[in-house]
Amino acid sequence: MSDTNLATFAATAATLDWDKVGGLLPAVIQHWRDGRVLMLGYMNREALDLTLASGRVTFFSRSRQRLWTKGETSGHVLLAKSIHADCDRDTLLVEAEPHGPTCHLGTATCFSAAASPDSAFLAQLDALVEQRQRERPAGHYTTKLFESGVRRIAQKVGEEGVETALAAVVQDDSALLGEAADLLYHLLVLLRSRDLGLAEVLARLRQRHTERAGP
Repeated sequence: MSDTNLATFAATAATLDWDKVGGLLPAVIQHWRDGRVLMLGYMNREALDLTLASGRVTFFSRSRQRLWTKGETSGHVLLAKSIHADCDRDTLLVEAEPHGPTCHLGTATCFSAAASPDSAFLAQLDALVEQRQRERPAGHYTTKLFESGVRRIAQKVGEEGVETALAAVVQDDSALLGEAADLLYHLLVLLRSRDLGLAEVLARLRQRHTERAGP
């Protein structure tokens, strides 16, 4: 199934194979920004409808035999961003934004022992930069950058770009990696100063790839 947002997924709900597993569909919850799998739950039709209506991920508890909205007691809610069905229409993938730890043990994900892909860290860094822009904690370098204004941030990106290029020509791999890391970080700050982020850049790259790989 192609990407489907919450507003249009309601029409798809009726086509799901609810009968295959007794009216319950497994729902894999994935972090919408970095792709980490957060947890697995089960939804009946009522839980799905409530998720679509409220925007808060709601499950059917098999042990308590009732609906429960994630975070209803802890406050650690999951805000649904999009919902997708698999090819057999009997499993759901819910992309969500977690507010607080997802696992009842206090970890960010119920699969905390699993290694996160490197791309997930980049998304987490982007989220941290966004948080720094919003909260402006005193004493942080990122805060100082935001307070210096977009022109100064853009200048830093230019400086880091030149240093990265020079490191590629006249320095060793370690120096190049260090300069490249500095460039990526400052680029994230520059994007966020314009209220943009990693997701928009990836969307543009994906669009270009699709256009160039087409017929």
